[in-house]
Amino acid sequence: MIPAWENGELKPVDKLEVHRRGLRHPAVSVFVMNGMRTLLQRRALIKYHTPGLWANACCTHPYWGEAAADCATRRLQQELGLAQVEVESFGELEYRAEVGQSLIEHECVHIFVARGDWLPNPNPDEVMATRWVTLDGLREEIGQSPHRFTPWLRIYMEQYAEAIFSQR
Repeated sequence: MIPAWENGELKPVDKLEVHRRGLRHPAVSVFVMNGMRTLLQRRALIKYHTPGLWANACCTHPYWGEAAADCATRRLQQELGLAQVEVESFGELEYRAEVGQSLIEHECVHIFVARGDWLPNPNPDEVMATRWVTLDGLREEIGQSPHRFTPWLRIYMEQYAEAIFSQR
């Protein structure tokens, strides 16, 4: 169960139901930066939406009552094996995107940035590959092959990159 707004009220709702109905809900996205490079993850093929696509380091939903920063550090550990990582809040944004299989992400995303040169140890149930890429390289790749990237990463890079990465 994750928090979602239903009829103007925040309620716990099954995660798949949230995405089937396109309910607005809280989310967390983390960008792991090392200078001009950012860490990408390729989502595991068993993920229920956007399997095999490249995304930023970590994206998830907080548990009911869980603080966004706690959620970010928890999922960095669970997905990438990155322990004791300090995250810095970069504010919130909202987007709505179809993610395939009649599912919709309508997220109020709390963006975090972590800085460091870590060697990820990905959980294969979550992540099939990781790599570091420069921001310019990422923009170029998305421009050439947008279908290889998650809708939210394309949205972040198109609409919010300057805000997310301006305080490097």
